[in-house]
Amino acid sequence: MSDAVLYSVDQDGIAIITINRPDQRNCLSKEVRQGLFAAWGRFENDITARIAILTGSGEKAFCAGGDLKEMVETGLKVPPRDMFPVPYETIKLSKPTIAAVNGVAFAGGWMIAQGCDLCVASTSAKFAITEVKVGRGSPWAAPLIHMIPQRIFMEIVLTGKPISAQRAYEIGLVNRLAEPEALMNAALELAREVIEGAPLSVAAARETVMLATEMGRAAALEAGWAAHESAYNSDDAQEGPRAFSEKRKPLWSGR
Repeated sequence: MSDAVLYSVDQDGIAIITINRPDQRNCLSKEVRQGLFAAWGRFENDITARIAILTGSGEKAFCAGGDLKEMVETGLKVPPRDMFPVPYETIKLSKPTIAAVNGVAFAGGWMIAQGCDLCVASTSAKFAITEVKVGRGSPWAAPLIHMIPQRIFMEIVLTGKPISAQRAYEIGLVNRLAEPEALMNAALELAREVIEGAPLSVAAARETVMLATEMGRAAALEAGWAAHESAYNSDDAQEGPRAFSEKRKPLWSGR
């Protein structure tokens, strides 16, 4: 990995992936794309990491999108499906993720934040799908129909105009807001809340949410029961009730 993307894991098992090109508004240049692919791969294979937070360096930009200068130089037309590092789409991940949006998340920046399971945003952050402004496209935005209302989705992609962090929170794109100086603490707090749960139960819960977006009600129920079977049959499923009855914190084994 280059210094374009930084990777670290704390003692709680929370990985922090940081796009580290603030002078370029953390845009998705080739080196950043390569760095993100490497960082996400490292996270997936890191047995000490249970959840990841994706953020950007500096105060102005989470990620301003693709590198337009590079697109001009290469004459990019339809981008290859695997060109950009989008969690769970072009990157295989089995663990939960949080976007900590510290500034503008425009175009590809919105795309990679959208790909994460959860989102915490600075009150100074802004979100926009700006592709109509530069003659590009946003096919990656299709899953938004499961996140926000259709009319709002339509306005965002047709106008290309930014929305505030507060508006993003109101429409359900953002889980939590924090003042700029408190953003990472808020993201870490949410991450700790997630990993307090039994690992197999967390994984099954996440899988069920994703399956439910792809299926009708009856099929999603069947898939949900199947996804939770390993959690129900685990040692942790006995440890949880035992710890509750003994008035202590559970000791999860992940088995």
